[in-house]
Amino acid sequence: MKILNIKNLAIATVLLVGMTSCDTFLNRPVEDSYTIDGFYQTDAQCFQAVDPIYNSPWYDFQRGFVKIGDALAGNLYYGTSDPYQTFVLSSTDQPLKDASASLWSVNGYCNSLIQNIDLKAGPNVALATKNTVKGEAMTLKALAYFFLVRCYGAVPIIHDNSQIISSNQSNSLRRNNIGDVYTYIVKTLEKAVELLPAHNDPGRIDRYSAYGLLAKVYLTKSGYGSTDGTRNADDLAKAALYAKKVIDESGRTLMPVFSDIFRIKNNKCSESLIAWQWTVGTHWTCQNTEQSDLALNGFSEYADTWGTWVSPTIDLQNTFGETAANKTASTRNNTDDRRKATMMMMGDHYDYFWVDRGGFTYDWNSKSQTFPNGVTATLTYGSSTGANCVKQIVGDNNDNIIGSGQAMARMQTSNATHILRLADVYLVYAEAVLGNGTTCTDGSALAALNAVRSRSIKNYTPVTSFNFNDMFKERRLELALEGDNWYDFVRLSYYNKTDAENRLHAQERGYWASIDDYNKGTLTDLTLLKVVTSNVPIAAIDQYYDADLKCFKIPFPDTDAAMNPHLADAPVPFDFSSIGY
Repeated sequence: MKILNIKNLAIATVLLVGMTSCDTFLNRPVEDSYTIDGFYQTDAQCFQAVDPIYNSPWYDFQRGFVKIGDALAGNLYYGTSDPYQTFVLSSTDQPLKDASASLWSVNGYCNSLIQNIDLKAGPNVALATKNTVKGEAMTLKALAYFFLVRCYGAVPIIHDNSQIISSNQSNSLRRNNIGDVYTYIVKTLEKAVELLPAHNDPGRIDRYSAYGLLAKVYLTKSGYGSTDGTRNADDLAKAALYAKKVIDESGRTLMPVFSDIFRIKNNKCSESLIAWQWTVGTHWTCQNTEQSDLALNGFSEYADTWGTWVSPTIDLQNTFGETAANKTASTRNNTDDRRKATMMMMGDHYDYFWVDRGGFTYDWNSKSQTFPNGVTATLTYGSSTGANCVKQIVGDNNDNIIGSGQAMARMQTSNATHILRLADVYLVYAEAVLGNGTTCTDGSALAALNAVRSRSIKNYTPVTSFNFNDMFKERRLELALEGDNWYDFVRLSYYNKTDAENRLHAQERGYWASIDDYNKGTLTDLTLLKVVTSNVPIAAIDQYYDADLKCFKIPFPDTDAAMNPHLADAPVPFDFSSIGY
């Protein structure tokens, strides 16, 4: 949680805002010796101040957010001994430490910026500018808390960095009740809605971005505290209300082609309500590094990809109706375009990767490749499940240039990370309308679900009803490898923990024998290679759950607990009279 570093973070915020904002989206101010009192004097400076919060403080969370969001959810295979695979997570795990530090950095940046706009904005700054900038920061702050509460459960609410520092409370903060954290998120987003314009520049947060996040928050909190296995009807109604506002009033539309959402040229597309906007430049942490972590070894000319052994699970393949045992692309199911846009399987061809060389074909027998700059790289195929990742992947340097107009660099691409998409809001709406019912036949809910499905499923016949299982599966198919699916299990666990556990127990988290052996000719038929079936053991899940609350949550990093031993204390209520909204 890095609460000890709040003071340093507040100082760093001023420096980063004034001197080292990231490039492009994010027009960087001239590097000069700004002071806090000399900045915030124009509309442009105020927007420059909020720009870095769209990327840099999220960077360390970005590096591992698919481990939490997808490996825990059964979408990504990292190995049978991996703690995310086995649910035996430790407080010493580095990605968990990075996630905590990153999310609290976002909170610190946002708090400092909101305070600085209120105290330091010059007389020439338009009220609309001040409101917009604060609304963007409040929405991103609420997003950080939404991740925090779903990851760690009860956490301290830090509304004002300066107050914490001046009162010397950094080492003694208590966690606040989970219900209070959700209330704080709601209040923050409601204030953001008041401040934000209906439409903002492409890629920036607007009023409907906040409404969309508010809908998802209400859907999630609707089950928290349930004692009878049902969700709060008022929360469900608000989730549906705010999601419908986005659908009906925002003017936003779904991208016609699913895979296009994840191309750089569409970083700021209408479907994207909230995204981390990355750029390649001289300032480390402004870039997207997911390609390095997820793409096949040898996928770019920078020798900076090592994702060969990070594999979409057999269970996710099965959910799409596919199997790596089918090695012929022409005979594969391929009825849902989302499958190919999510994972590579034998014979898949991608015209948007390696465009300058006629595209990329996923072929276990293909090895050495020569890039336009003369660099020769050896592609390594070693997936334990017979598939590799597509989402979050850019391609080679030329692909990055085609999309953004700028070159990539080692471990740096400019591909946006879409955190809240319109399709997600459609599915939130449909689930909220279904609510506690067994089956939903509501016309508007069906229209939302069918709109998402019809975009990607060939020869689609609209459904006339759906149930919770349909909705849970649809969210997985739509959002897999976007760092989101684990939180569906968290939401379900709030009011039906047994169902959430059973869904995890039923997953196929095993692997096939090595593709390397297949390529060597020592094995000839992939249908014979499956050697492990590893459903999630109850004992491992029980180790993962909090001993007292029995909730789906990950452990606090040991570094946080060492800095503030009060994090081990029972949560306390938050004093909402201490904030201004």
